[in-house]
Amino acid sequence: MSPAAVHVRPLDRWTAGHAVDTVFAQLSPRSRYLRFHSAVPRLPGPVRAALVDLDGRSRAAVVAETCGPGGPAPVGIARIARTDPGTAEIAVAVVDDWQRQGIGRLLVSAVATLGEELGYTALRGGVLPENVAMLGLARSVFPPATRHFDGDVIQLAVPLGPAAWTVTDEDVLADLVSR
Repeated sequence: MSPAAVHVRPLDRWTAGHAVDTVFAQLSPRSRYLRFHSAVPRLPGPVRAALVDLDGRSRAAVVAETCGPGGPAPVGIARIARTDPGTAEIAVAVVDDWQRQGIGRLLVSAVATLGEELGYTALRGGVLPENVAMLGLARSVFPPATRHFDGDVIQLAVPLGPAAWTVTDEDVLADLVSR
């Protein structure tokens, strides 16, 4: 299937449970590890509760759905959660059967646009170094993103809005050092 057969829409707390459960059920153990940074054979209740607790401002999400015979079927979710004024953490999951087909790009772009509309000026996210696909996606969708190691995780900082396209001397130096 192609990304053209996929629709991305904002997720709300009334439909979030179904989307979270469906996407999680279709993630392989490896995909779960890359998303949650640990082995997660089943979604713990408190984690699920946090993922479906969307208020549309400090916790918001988008879902990618395909149209099937049984109606829309979730194939990925991207979520932002406020961490500081103007900053939100971003997290993305795409079911294994739909990975490397442009769904992650659609989701990340849509949730970044949503974040900007909500007034966020930066997104942050932790990515395991072995998650090469997500690091490549972040590099291609967010060229001005900065990275640094924080323990066992690469922390990405993505400016949104006008700040995303302001290049400083520090940005140039950081880019040269990271190569």
